[in-house]
Amino acid sequence: MIRKYTIDQDTILSVRNLTIEFFNQEGIITAVNDTSFDLKNGQTLGIVGESGSGKSVTVMSLLQLIQSPPGKITSGEIIFNSKQYGIVDILQLSPKQMRALRGSEIAMIFQDPMSSLNPVYTCGNQVMETILLHENISRKEAKKRTLELFEKVKINEPERIFSSFPHKISGGQKQRVMIAMALSCKPSILVADEPTTALDVTVQATILDLLQEFKDDKDTSIIFITHDLGVVAEIAEDVMVMFRGDVVESGSVWDIFSKPTHPYTNGLLACRPRLDIKLETLPVITDFLHINNDGSIPTVSNARFKSVGEAIMKNYQSESYLREQFEELEKKEPLLKVKNLCTFFPGKTDWLGRPIEYKKAVNDISFEVYPGETLGLVGESGCGKTTLGRSLLRLIEPTSGEVIFDNKNLLDLNSKQLRAIRKDIQIVFQDPYSSLNPRKSIGDAIIEPMRVHKIYDTEKELNEKAIELLEMVNLSGAHFNRYPHEFSGGQRQRICIARTLALQPKFLICDESVSALDVSVQAQVLNLLNFLKGKLNLTLIFISHDLAVVKFIADRILVMNKGQKEELNFAEDIYKDPQSDYTKKLINAIPRGDLDDIRKAIIKRKMIKKAKQDERKISA
Repeated sequence: MIRKYTIDQDTILSVRNLTIEFFNQEGIITAVNDTSFDLKNGQTLGIVGESGSGKSVTVMSLLQLIQSPPGKITSGEIIFNSKQYGIVDILQLSPKQMRALRGSEIAMIFQDPMSSLNPVYTCGNQVMETILLHENISRKEAKKRTLELFEKVKINEPERIFSSFPHKISGGQKQRVMIAMALSCKPSILVADEPTTALDVTVQATILDLLQEFKDDKDTSIIFITHDLGVVAEIAEDVMVMFRGDVVESGSVWDIFSKPTHPYTNGLLACRPRLDIKLETLPVITDFLHINNDGSIPTVSNARFKSVGEAIMKNYQSESYLREQFEELEKKEPLLKVKNLCTFFPGKTDWLGRPIEYKKAVNDISFEVYPGETLGLVGESGCGKTTLGRSLLRLIEPTSGEVIFDNKNLLDLNSKQLRAIRKDIQIVFQDPYSSLNPRKSIGDAIIEPMRVHKIYDTEKELNEKAIELLEMVNLSGAHFNRYPHEFSGGQRQRICIARTLALQPKFLICDESVSALDVSVQAQVLNLLNFLKGKLNLTLIFISHDLAVVKFIADRILVMNKGQKEELNFAEDIYKDPQSDYTKKLINAIPRGDLDDIRKAIIKRKMIKKAKQDERKISA
């Protein structure tokens, strides 16, 4: 007997009592615990939470992408109003039926476009493949539709991108290709899993606009997954907050932001750096939700803060105080002086292979950094900020200019002299996963630079120092013999910072070191850097595309665009009175998540929805 399912007329998807478990050597882990929610026609539902909260696992079950073993859906129903099969339970469909459903009716934009795109096929062929699989059209028609989709998602030079392999295009372009692929068959439900994580704020804003435009045009329903409540406020009507597999709070975006009821939601709202004020330390989840050492949550809360407002009041720093602090720094002799620095890369070449054009990645940049200062370096991908950071260390050889550190021009040093001085200038790279050797324990990884520079004589001293550094970055000496794969992204970044500090540097360059982390973990790492800066008297250059993050940690901000300096000023002034149109664009693209912006977004969505409805009535 075929079971018949029911669903409300205005509902396209109903998840009922879904439980998903994973099995490992330690036993059973409940990743999603008895979760239920509905998705309405034309609705955007935001699912928020930290890594490990269960949000991605929940939506992967919609497409039967839970791999068994180790994962298993132990109970629940996923009722979907399908164009092909009618009202069905997705979990009861055969593999053949699911293949027909994926892409055509439910499509997904995955978090990492580089690993989601096949490196041996061009971007155009991968989008065409999806179209040809689900629709009976010719390759010529499929190519035409692919190019139209590339234009729709605002890819410049669609013909070139069509013929390009994934590794030859930027992260923002790869994400646009993934969006074009997801939209290619006009699905009823679009699942976007962290589609803007680690992207420039301007690219992020464009992608959010694209998704909103597609939803309005096709009356598509969207499930938008993110760890950042500021982002979800820009696009969603309703929000579901997940913590350790449970839905702890759900409601309209207005209710969640204006009167959050769960401590975890308060923590997520508070830990995002703010543009309007500067805090001494960023609140973290454990300030609102006390968690025991064994991971359990006590029934009687002894959390530090009860609300976001209370956390802000306790950490607020006045602008006059910040100016006084920086004026004290300016009285010192600069630790770093950069004069007319240029780093050019060969572009076009003649028939002999000699360069005839150059890409000016860093073009005539000059600035100074004072002892104890944090200089923020911001700009979009491709602006030259990472090249500038690496040029200072001569990880990339500059074309011309001067880099004077501690009264020595680094560009005049030979390799032996440079190796010796690199002990004083260290760098924390963006990706903590590729920064650590998977074959070395973290203890060995921290000890290695001390061995190279011959800082300690005995193994006992090296081991003791490594454990001291681990404890300094809020890890345990018990982690000494573990390997990188046993740690989360935030923990790996802490390990990278510990390794960097092993040589007791005077100067630290942080290159997008928090861009791919959850906002809660990001807050912990930013607080850690501020703490270490004061404890060890460090001077920092902090590179990021996120002006809100940079504003929290930096005394001054240098804005870069196309290899050149747009402006350099006191951090508060950059935000309050930006002199450059480019800086204004960066600031305006940052999702704030404040109530005024949410109100405007709600009104705008209602107006667009009404206009589309009126347009359909007229055309009918």
